[in-house]
Amino acid sequence: MDFDLSWVLWGLPIAFVLGWLASRLDLRQLRIENRAAPKAYFRGLNFLLNEQQDQAIDAFIEAVQNDPDTSELHFALGNLFRRRGEYERAVRVHEHLLSRADLSRADRHRAQHALALDYLRAGLLDRAEEALRKLEGTAFEPQALLALLALYERSRDWAQASVAARKLETSGQGNFSGRQAHYLCEQAASAAPAQAEQLLREAMKTAPDAPRPAIELAALQRRAGNADAAFETLSRLAQASPPAIPLVANALTEAAVAAGRQAQAVGILRGGYDLSPSLDVLDGIVALEPDPAAARHWYVKHLEREPSLVAASRWLADEKLEHEQFHGLVQGALEHAAKPLTRYRCAACGFEAKQHFWQCPGCQAWDSYPARRVEEL
Repeated sequence: MDFDLSWVLWGLPIAFVLGWLASRLDLRQLRIENRAAPKAYFRGLNFLLNEQQDQAIDAFIEAVQNDPDTSELHFALGNLFRRRGEYERAVRVHEHLLSRADLSRADRHRAQHALALDYLRAGLLDRAEEALRKLEGTAFEPQALLALLALYERSRDWAQASVAARKLETSGQGNFSGRQAHYLCEQAASAAPAQAEQLLREAMKTAPDAPRPAIELAALQRRAGNADAAFETLSRLAQASPPAIPLVANALTEAAVAAGRQAQAVGILRGGYDLSPSLDVLDGIVALEPDPAAARHWYVKHLEREPSLVAASRWLADEKLEHEQFHGLVQGALEHAAKPLTRYRCAACGFEAKQHFWQCPGCQAWDSYPARRVEEL
C-alpha cells in the first residue's frame, strides 16, 4: 500500500491549529482564575472592614480554592477563624501551611507562631508550649517568650516563668527584676520555713525596692515568734520605701505591740503620714495611741487635711449625738456608703477588691494595685 503524503500536508496545519486553540483556552482559563482570586480576596477584605466576618470567611475560602498556593490567603483565613473562636479550623489551616514543602523559612516561622496562638486561645496549653518552644532562635522568639511567660504564670509554674523572664531580660526586652521577686515569693509561700526565708531574702536582693518580699518575710518572722525581727524588717522597708508605708502600717503596728516598741512605730507612722496622709497609716497611729480622746482626735486632724467619708464615719462611731436613739441608723448608713471607698482598685483594668493584690485577679497585671485605697486616689 502506497503512503499518501497528502495526509501529512493536511495533518500538520490541523495539528498546529488545534495546538493554538488549546493554548488559547488554557490562557483564557488562567486569566479567569487570576481574575476570580483577586476579586474574591478584595471582596473578603471589604467584608472584613465592615466587620462582616461570616461573609469574609466565605470570600477567603473561595479565594483559597481559586489560588491554593497563596500563603497570605491562608494566614488571613486562619486569623479569621481564630478571632471567631473556631480554633479547630484555624489549627487545620496553619498545620496545612506547615506541611507545604514550598513554604519559605519566614512564612514557616510565621505559621508556627500562628499555630501556637491557636493552641493558646483554645486552652491547649501543652500543645501551645511545644509550639512556642519551636520558635526559639527565630524572629518570633521575643513574642514566644512573652507568651510562654504568661502561660507559666497562668499554670503557676514559677521556676519556668523565672527562666523565661531571664531570657527576655537578657535579650533586652525590659527589666523583669520585679517579676522575679514575685516568683520567688510565690515559691516561698509553699516552701518550708527555712527555705521560705532563703527565697524571700533572695527576692529582697533581686528587687531591693519591692515591698512584697520584706512584708512576707516579716509575716514569716512573726509566725516564728520573733516579733523584734519582724519589726526591724518592716522598719527598714518603711525607711527605704516610704510609699509602701500604707501597706505595712497594720503589720508594723501588730509587730510593735508584740515587741513592745510602740514608740518607735508611732514615729515611723507619723513620719509617713506627714509625707502622705493615708487611712491605713492613720489607723495604725490611732491603734497605738494610749489616750482614746487623742486617738479620736486624729480623725479630726485628717478631716482638716483631706475630706474623707471613711474618717468621718470612724470619728462619729464614738461620738455622742443629740438624738442618740438614731445613732445606730446614721452610723450604719455612713459605714455602708464608706465601704466601697475602702477597696483597692487596679490601675490597669479597674478591678476592685477588698484586699491588696500583688497580681490583679482580673487582668493578671503585676503591681497594678496602688498602696492607697479608692477614696485616696
